Amino acid sequence: MSDGDGDVVVALDVGGTGMKCALVRPDGRTVHTERHPTGADRGPAAVVDTILEIAEGLAGKARADGRTPVALGVAVPGVVDEGRGVAVWSANIGFRDVPLRDLAVARLGLPTALGHDVRVGGLAEARLGAGRGAGHVLFVAIGTGIAAAHVVDGSASVGAHGAAGEIGHILVRPDGPRCGCGRPGCLEAIASAAAVGRRYAELTGVPTDAAEVAERAAAGEPAAVRIWQETVAALADGLATGQALFDVATIVLGGGLAQAGSRLLDPLRAALHERMTFHREPRLVAAALGDEAGCLGAALLALDALGVPRTVEKR
Repeated sequence: MSDGDGDVVVALDVGGTGMKCALVRPDGRTVHTERHPTGADRGPAAVVDTILEIAEGLAGKARADGRTPVALGVAVPGVVDEGRGVAVWSANIGFRDVPLRDLAVARLGLPTALGHDVRVGGLAEARLGAGRGAGHVLFVAIGTGIAAAHVVDGSASVGAHGAAGEIGHILVRPDGPRCGCGRPGCLEAIASAAAVGRRYAELTGVPTDAAEVAERAAAGEPAAVRIWQETVAALADGLATGQALFDVATIVLGGGLAQAGSRLLDPLRAALHERMTFHREPRLVAAALGDEAGCLGAALLALDALGVPRTVEKR
């Protein structure tokens, strides 16, 4: 790192549909943002080319603005081997053992860190967002699927095979609907945002999404109330299991379903409280960084790889 105030990290959060991209200062402040389509339908090789082109363009933008790009951080979904910098597997993008870090270093000549999208989101929330100062944080993203990141003192656990945090595949209802992983009864098959909409449609014949189910449940519609109560109960079971395993101080909920706010958090806090015995009850809060968390976390991961002291502040 240079000593100037113009140092920035090029950060990309790659999703199945779109990429959120940013230039982030070492203090965690974003100085430029962009969004681009992922174009996953073109195949994984084309997606890799797009990632590298966008990263190269952002580095060029930084230089044109008088800033110095010092590293690249990339977050992708699926199974990620952070140590080797390899995107091992991703259903949404089609990655299979893609050496993305090495490809980026060769293209941009910048030190590069590759991370899992939910883990880097958890990293950002733990160090810059709703979990800041907690020390032990479980970040749970509830969207199309459900995944988590266990962050201790600012570092996210990766696991032996790069697959830590798959809380969505905790078995909560042995006789429940079949999950995309092939097994019935996973938390994700019952309580993800996608599952909430699907289950309501199956019960009523009315296609809708999780946000609408939350609205209808608040209005007292019986079918929506039933689905919402089942969702909260399943989430509480999953989070209670997570707390038994990790004993965290704070659980941060992110993703689309968390946008329901108090309609989700209030009954979920009560249900989680009921499930606590000798375990300490964690603080349950909504994520604070929104869809910026992935880029911020990717930047933090890159800064960590560079050995930059953690002097970031809350934004």
